[in-house]
Amino acid sequence: MQILKATSDNLVAASQILIDGGLVAYPTDTVYGLGCNPFNIKALKRVFKVKGERDKPLPILAFNVENIERIAFLSGKARKIASRFWPGPLTLIVPKKPVLPEIATCNLDSVGVRIPKHDVALRLIRLSNGLLVGTSANKTGAKPPCTAQETAEQLGEEVDLILDGGPTSLGAPSTVVDFTQEKTKILREGPIRLEEILKV
Repeated sequence: MQILKATSDNLVAASQILIDGGLVAYPTDTVYGLGCNPFNIKALKRVFKVKGERDKPLPILAFNVENIERIAFLSGKARKIASRFWPGPLTLIVPKKPVLPEIATCNLDSVGVRIPKHDVALRLIRLSNGLLVGTSANKTGAKPPCTAQETAEQLGEEVDLILDGGPTSLGAPSTVVDFTQEKTKILREGPIRLEEILKV
């Protein structure tokens, strides 16, 4: 495992690791994420192994809405919320398309998607074909890391590379909103508050 500064050259190297099926930890606007190619079943299995006991689906980060539509269906209501809060700390739970491996969503027919508001994360996602697993880079039950050093303390040699983009700005996981039912439901309140979403 290496910790490398998030320079342009190192982002290209990191994207190659991801394309080849490796695991990279990287900074986002919320916390450090643990990334892999969301279509690579071997890499997905490895993410679950690194995280430890986990039966929660893996969220997917995207470079833009067009990439999200490769793997998920966005309703009019979901689009409205997305256009207000993306890029940003909001994860939308929406119906998935069959192209996304079932292991990524723990066999659920929905997926959590988000566009992060972080230059390093967006550049890495763009270089990695527009989509990247974006689960937090911690062991299940442990505190999500906000620096490269905290990430290394938890995951160490279990990942191929940690990109150091400095401390994350928000330091808390994203707000999660479920759009799979008739009634929109907030599953986790994070940096974006319930009132802000209800206004939209």
